[in-house]
Amino acid sequence: MKKILINLFRHFIFWLFIFTIGRIFFLIYYQGLIVNSHIKFWEILTLFIHAFRLDMATFCYIASLFLLLWVIEGITKWKGIDQVVKYLNFLLIGIYFLIVAGETGLYGEWQTKLNVKALTYLKHPTEIINSAQTLTLVLMIAFWILAVIGSCWVYRRFIFLHSINHPTSKRWEAVVTYLVLQPILIIGARGGIQQIPINQSQSYFSQHAILNHTAVNPAFNLYISWFENRQFQDKNPFVYMDNVEARHIVDSLFAKPASQGKEILKVAKPNIVMLILESWSADLIESLGGEPGITPEFRKLEKEGILFTQAYAGGKRSEQGLAAMFSGFPPHPYTSITVQPDKYKHLPSIVKKINAQGYHSSFYFGGQLIYGNIKSYIIFNQFHRIKEIYDFKLPHIKGKLGIHDEYTLSELLHDLASEPAPFFSALFTLSSHSPYDQPMEEKLHWGDNERNYINSAYYTDWCLGNFFEQARHQSWYPNTLFILVADHSHNSYRNWHPNSFEYNRIPILFYGDVIRDDLKGSQIDRLVSQTDVGTTLLEILKIPTQEFYWGRDMFNPDFHEFTYLTFDYGVGWKVPQGEYIWDDHLKIPFKMTIPNDVHIKYEKDAKAFLQVLFDEYLHQ
Repeated sequence: MKKILINLFRHFIFWLFIFTIGRIFFLIYYQGLIVNSHIKFWEILTLFIHAFRLDMATFCYIASLFLLLWVIEGITKWKGIDQVVKYLNFLLIGIYFLIVAGETGLYGEWQTKLNVKALTYLKHPTEIINSAQTLTLVLMIAFWILAVIGSCWVYRRFIFLHSINHPTSKRWEAVVTYLVLQPILIIGARGGIQQIPINQSQSYFSQHAILNHTAVNPAFNLYISWFENRQFQDKNPFVYMDNVEARHIVDSLFAKPASQGKEILKVAKPNIVMLILESWSADLIESLGGEPGITPEFRKLEKEGILFTQAYAGGKRSEQGLAAMFSGFPPHPYTSITVQPDKYKHLPSIVKKINAQGYHSSFYFGGQLIYGNIKSYIIFNQFHRIKEIYDFKLPHIKGKLGIHDEYTLSELLHDLASEPAPFFSALFTLSSHSPYDQPMEEKLHWGDNERNYINSAYYTDWCLGNFFEQARHQSWYPNTLFILVADHSHNSYRNWHPNSFEYNRIPILFYGDVIRDDLKGSQIDRLVSQTDVGTTLLEILKIPTQEFYWGRDMFNPDFHEFTYLTFDYGVGWKVPQGEYIWDDHLKIPFKMTIPNDVHIKYEKDAKAFLQVLFDEYLHQ
């Protein structure tokens, strides 16, 4: 085992060297862009530190192949394995630098890392050669040849000649070596034993996209891009009609009304605080049909705010909800757009739009933002300040997932006391996510299988009550609009089917002294989606919303009234007349309560929506 460990360490150092060479070449090639972006030298050096963990994870994938070969050598006593390992390294070196060269050549045009979409162009290599600038093509080929030859020489001279492994004397020792080391490599490949596996967000650290892109290991990024799109690289799996017809239907559904939405504010340019409630189902809210006593503080807020009683989440994952709210892009089946930087970079951002109006923006989360690649997406939105678990300054207590809600809300209050106005701050709660280890004794002694969940919601609600009690004494409070919205729903004590609208119903509440007095305590019963929240906020602030195709102004009574949900193999459509939920695996409606005389129209609307949405995701 000792010799194998030494060999693994030598190979680890070697591959860190390979990764570094690739980054240095990329930085040199784009030195003009770096200089024009006024990036400081110390920031460039910092990216190598932020790249380390993802590089280590990438190496662990490679090292699993080496370990398997060395163990086979120990069992079979075949000394030729060393040559196999050598030529495998040569092959991987060639592939890796091919990825680096391709990414470097494309970055100037695409401003994104190499992804699976780019690989589809390999079907037509002549077009690539013809469209590439001659100098760029020559430089990339020259780099690839020199990097491969030089790296192979370094490997043979400094690694291979010192790594020739003599077979273990006993076969059982080889088996034990594999059983001990392979789990360690698996842990390394996922970035550790934490609940959330490592992803590209681990290397994101800067407001300069080029530094983040350089820090992310290109092989790891390409693998994730392939993994997320492997099922539908060639075609949209949800095609029900001609694309022109589908687009026409969806265009009519999301057409912006000519009329203006209702004025709800007493001031023109309020501060904004968005509280994103982790996993809050409508069943937690008494006014939405939930059992009384779960969220009494929220009920108090309703009496001074505007509550949407027919609001729904389109998906079931946090990263989907954030993209819906901040970019107005609906959740879709199979994957999330936020896990793919090459796709979400084309999305609009309400944060960028609000920043342009002179707002100072911030984002708070008590956990790790690498979940669902959220960190890189949040950085893309250009929040001026981002705080996650590592960045909180005030005393706090952590649970298994992160800092409990009372402490994150206290940190927000502390920071807003010195925040320049106007500000836009978003805080994503955490404690109502499993494992529900909030620092409060159990208050609700019912709920059956979701007893822990409803008690966690009770705790977060209690935290909200404390937050607003303290906020009312702050100078910024009278001029602040609060938006409370769930990132998605959760199973409740009523155990709805997960693909039902009952399950996906969520609370959305607008609250604050800035709301017109005659609207306080009101309810709006029209069908809306969390995807509408960002667009609605921009409309309230009189900021143009043309880029937000999928979002509607929830305060405009003239929009087409419907809402939707998506799941991995279908779509749900809800209109005032009823519901239609399509199961694409079984090719039958999972549920249909729309009258027979109009169900064909709404079935077509639902399928057109899914077809166009997924097609737009594929072509981002």
